[in-house]
Formats: sequence, C-alpha cells, structure tokens
Amino acid sequence: MKLVSGNSNRPLAEAIAAYLQTPLTKCTVRRFADMEIFVEVQDNVRGDDVFIIQPTSFPTNDHLMELLIIIDALRRASARRITAVMPYFGYARQDRKPGPRTPISAKLVANMITRAGADRVMTLDLHAGQIQGFFDIPTDNLFAAPVMMRDVEENFSGGESVMVVSPDVGGVVRARGYAKRIGAPLAIVDKRRDRPGESEVMNIIGDVKGKSCILVDDIIDSGGTLCNAADALLAQGATDVSAYITHGVLSGGAVARVTSSNLKELVVTDTIQATEAVRVSQNIRVVSIAPLIGEAIGRTSREESVSSLFH
Repeated sequence: MKLVSGNSNRPLAEAIAAYLQTPLTKCTVRRFADMEIFVEVQDNVRGDDVFIIQPTSFPTNDHLMELLIIIDALRRASARRITAVMPYFGYARQDRKPGPRTPISAKLVANMITRAGADRVMTLDLHAGQIQGFFDIPTDNLFAAPVMMRDVEENFSGGESVMVVSPDVGGVVRARGYAKRIGAPLAIVDKRRDRPGESEVMNIIGDVKGKSCILVDDIIDSGGTLCNAADALLAQGATDVSAYITHGVLSGGAVARVTSSNLKELVVTDTIQATEAVRVSQNIRVVSIAPLIGEAIGRTSREESVSSLFH
C-alpha cells in the first residue's frame, strides 16, 4: 500500500499516514510560472495499491486538477490500483438540474476522475448519496457520524435533555440517524431559500422548549442557514444550540458570522484544512476524521469490510 498527498490538506494526509504507520510516498506537486500543475511521483509504485488523499476544497478547481494529474501520473507509472480518497467532494451540491440549461457538475467531475484512471473512489458524507451512482467504479461513501456522536457523548452530560435538529427537510435522514445513535428526539427546521447563500427560517417542527439542541448537517458554507436556525430554536425555548457539521467550507464572512451568532459551539471535521480564522475562533472546534479514513483505507487495502465500521 502507498499513500500519496496533493496540496489540498497535507496535515490530514500526514495524520492518516501516522494512523496507518505508513509514510507518505514522495511526490512533487508544483506550479509552472503560468500556474500549470506539474506532478512527479518520486518513489516506485509499480504494482502497488495507491491511495491519493486529496479533498477538492477551495480553490476547488486547482485541487481537482491536481487530483486528476496525480491519477494520470500513477496510472502511467503502472500502479496496480488507484483509489481517489476525497474526504470532501467538491461540486457535490450540483447533483441535479435545478432549472433549464444548467449543468450536473457532480456527474462531470465523476466522469473526469474515472477517465483519468481511478479504479476506486472513497469520500465522506456526500451531499447527496445518489452521487455514488454517477461513478462507474466502486465508490465508498463513509460517514462521520461515529466520530461526531462520540464527541457528543463526551461533551453532553446524561442529565441534559438533548434534541437533534435537521436544519432543513433534505437533511432529515442524516439527523434521524444521529438521533437514533444517541437515543434523542428529532426536530426539523422548515426553511425557504430565496437565492443561493440566503435562507429564511419559516417554522420549527417539534417541541424544542427546554432542550439542548444539536444541529447536524454535511456542509456549512456561508453559515446563514445555521445561524438563522439557532435563532429560531432559541426563540422557541431551546436552552442552547450547538452544531455538528462534517465539512467546514466556511466561505466569505462565515467564520465571523458564526463567531458572533447565538451558536454555543460549531464542531467540524478536518476534511477541509482549517484556516487561521477557524483556529482562533472561540466557538468553532475541529475534530479529526483521520482515524476513521485511515481505518477505511487499511481495510480496503486488505480487502476487508468497510461497512462494518458503521454498525
């Protein structure tokens, strides 16, 4: 087994390598003067099972192109099997046609990864599970729930009345899974989105009065939805509101928005490398997903069950 990392999230790749007790394969990923990407794998990978650790986070296009070129380099170096490990799958929110003459970019990205020469894809908490069907190669969609729920159990005492909340109707299945794991009731925020990046909370489905609410979702981008949901829950009598979100995109002024909001705490994983603003924020905390991904990589290489990780 060989591990290769692009420039997207080197600390995560190093943490996964430490968990697996396998050093990262020497690989140069640099830019020419005109910003073209150059890749050179400096170790022999002929006949090896290679895992490329590369979330396609900001700048998404650069990191996606890095991934494609690394795949091509490994294929031409005669690697036996190439697995693209994408803890955060960019373009996942463009998984359907919301209107006429719009692309399905997630499918395009899936095609590009397959055509580049990947034999397998591993990702975490896809925005829409059906994206797995966009690939014609095996695709593992891992879940951050075990890591998140372990953190919930450590930080919420048994005496608290906890309620899991989905910030929108589309996330009910995910929230129900979290609620089932910790034996908590479920509430839903009914919202209406007028334009991308803006949302208005309309109603709270469920009695949250006197409850310590935990919002769960896969992505936080601008933070508007989450902050509005926290305000609505507190207005309905919730004692406090925390949020557990897998991918902390946190674009634009999201960190400042969360820091100044009524959220008690926002917990994200390290699928996306934390910025300095995230690291110094008083109410944003990062938990590591490296052991979970590392275990999945190890089991895949040994041809063992990955799904048993989540039972």
